[in-house]
Amino acid sequence: MSQYPTPTAPQQLTPLLALATELLKAGRPGDAIAPLRDAALLEPSNPMIQHDLGLACLEVGLLPDAIMALQRAVTGNPRYTDAYFRLGIALEKLGNIGAAIGAYDRATRLLPSLTEAWFRAGDLLYILGHRDRSIGCFRRAAVTGGKTSFGRLGKARALLIEDRDQEAEQVLREILVADASNAMAYDLLGSLLSECGRFKEARACFERAIALAPLLAGSYYDLVRCRPVTSDDDGLLQRMESALTTPRLEAGQRLRIHLAIGKAAEDLGDYAYAMRHFDAADAVRRGSGAFDSAALSVKIDQLIAYCTPEWIARVRELGSRDATPVLIIGMPRSGTTLVEQIISMHPEVVAGGELNFWPERGAAWHRPVDEKPSVSAENLISEFLDKAAADYLGVLRAISPKAARVTDKMPFNFLWAGLIHVAFPRATIIHCRRAAVDTALSIHQTHFHPSLAFPTGGAELVSYFRCYQRLIDHWRSVLPADRFIEIDYEDLTRAPEPIIRRIIAASGLAWDDACLRPECNPRAVRTPSKWQTRQPIYRSSIARWRRYEPWLGPLRALVDDESGLDAGITRS
Repeated sequence: MSQYPTPTAPQQLTPLLALATELLKAGRPGDAIAPLRDAALLEPSNPMIQHDLGLACLEVGLLPDAIMALQRAVTGNPRYTDAYFRLGIALEKLGNIGAAIGAYDRATRLLPSLTEAWFRAGDLLYILGHRDRSIGCFRRAAVTGGKTSFGRLGKARALLIEDRDQEAEQVLREILVADASNAMAYDLLGSLLSECGRFKEARACFERAIALAPLLAGSYYDLVRCRPVTSDDDGLLQRMESALTTPRLEAGQRLRIHLAIGKAAEDLGDYAYAMRHFDAADAVRRGSGAFDSAALSVKIDQLIAYCTPEWIARVRELGSRDATPVLIIGMPRSGTTLVEQIISMHPEVVAGGELNFWPERGAAWHRPVDEKPSVSAENLISEFLDKAAADYLGVLRAISPKAARVTDKMPFNFLWAGLIHVAFPRATIIHCRRAAVDTALSIHQTHFHPSLAFPTGGAELVSYFRCYQRLIDHWRSVLPADRFIEIDYEDLTRAPEPIIRRIIAASGLAWDDACLRPECNPRAVRTPSKWQTRQPIYRSSIARWRRYEPWLGPLRALVDDESGLDAGITRS
């Protein structure tokens, strides 16, 4: 709570500020909003009043009001560190990650010892895929915070991003020895253990984190993915349902609880109840912003119009001859993680996970369809490709300096397959296909960060899927068949060995029997498929949609699409 300069304030301001101070001290920020608003009307340029109004609004979840007040505070006092910091928190909660990072950056420039701002900025940069910048922020949090909670957690997060899992686990356990009530440390440790396949220990950590901090109830999402839920998990479903009523629960946590309940209900065979919660989770996501299907369709049109066979044939001569990259693309939940696990069992391959390189570089390259290639444009693309290839190889070599192949499992690289091919004509691009409705249903049941412009249900997901299919049809027609390899999930799970042999041969590698045992892969898995990847290849996910047939809603259109496609193939 700020100390207001009252000597020059109007007479009626003093009682308003006194009342607001009393209410804030009593832990009643919602009640303090009215007198603070009245005070702000009397002195609209007073940054301290605007700060406290913003803080009160932030604490009760009135995010747009909080942002407006805090922006006024920093306008009134551009060196108001606390206002920038809390503005970052409000923007982060609203899902405006870029602006939140900017606010945290301003706060740390004014006060370099502001550990929590460094930590929060590191978290957001990691979400956006800025690995090195994220590590830098977490390291600054560790240095400025020392043995404080955020300082230690910053050190652990940096180690986790660097894949130094054993060291990170040691730091997290040291935190819990020093502070057994640190819920965030339990949550991070649970995530690390589950990524490494230590599911029983992970589950206990998630349970402890939620017990210590009910506002972290979204961790139920990770807990139920440590293994299938059974009737022996007495009371778990009821605890998750009760968690939805937790006061001041953030939307993101609520979304994850709905998904956790849906997953548990599916495991227990109650598909109607499961779909009710999957739909509820999608409704929460929609509340944070609508997906622009029309804009995506225009983007796909532009990519198809620009990336003609003639353009690709001409420009690919400018690309790197390096064959290190293996790109695994497709819709999320289409088997990309399984394929990466298979390939990275090969002794000459290292898995890179989901790299954000091409989504960023592709956005910088993308040109509208009506821009015709010219001499100057060719020079620009040559310069662009040289730098993109050098930078990408730098990323891959940072992951493994000596591996013959390094995988990049970013599914959304399907947008940039043409650009990737011209940058690396010898790279292998593996497109993972899975039945559209099974893929969409799995997406509907999975948590994606709100910063990702991607629909998770309804007509928007159907539209997205059709755009994806249209672009893939184009890549199939213009990219060389020996560089653009397509793998059907259904075929891979039906008869793994011939498909796996084709994958390894297409990647330019000698055969190794280890690739037949992806469940033995010791690497940490940082996708929602943590538990599934530790199991032998199975077929129980084939035609899962039939369990949900009465409740598919708009997703049923994808069943009809595939029925029409199958009929067309039969007729031909």
